Amino acid sequence: MTRVRRFWLMKSEPNVFSIDDLRRAARQTTCWDGVRNYQARNFLRDDIKTGDGVLYYHSNVEPVGIAGEAVVVRDGYPDYTAFDPDDVHYDPKSDPRKPSWYMVDVKFVRACEDGITLKRLKSLSALRSMLAVQRGQRLSVQPVTAAEWRVIMGLPEWG
Repeated sequence: MTRVRRFWLMKSEPNVFSIDDLRRAARQTTCWDGVRNYQARNFLRDDIKTGDGVLYYHSNVEPVGIAGEAVVVRDGYPDYTAFDPDDVHYDPKSDPRKPSWYMVDVKFVRACEDGITLKRLKSLSALRSMLAVQRGQRLSVQPVTAAEWRVIMGLPEWG
């Protein structure tokens, strides 16, 4: 049975790891580590699969919004940063034999010329139900519907 491709929005602060950092990474690929929210962890562990599309979203910057596109190139696996006491994402309660936290690998596809701001996303009636435009939605990994993906991919901001 063929799995239907799914789509996701993943938030990163650009001063931590930006779309340009991903573009410059070895093989333009990195692990999406450091997620410490159980709902987002469940997406990473159970739902996000190789080939899924990713909207790379810059948060905690002005203006916030979609900075680019990536693709998942490795299914969820234990987030090893949780086991490293020298890592900023260390979790002393995490056990390598029964990992609490997961990550996936993503690969750069393209960047938006000037980004697609949250204000712009909110202005599009076709996206009014999108999680990212909902007030108080802070989840760092969230699903995007196929219809929302098509609308966003069709925007002129992609250049």
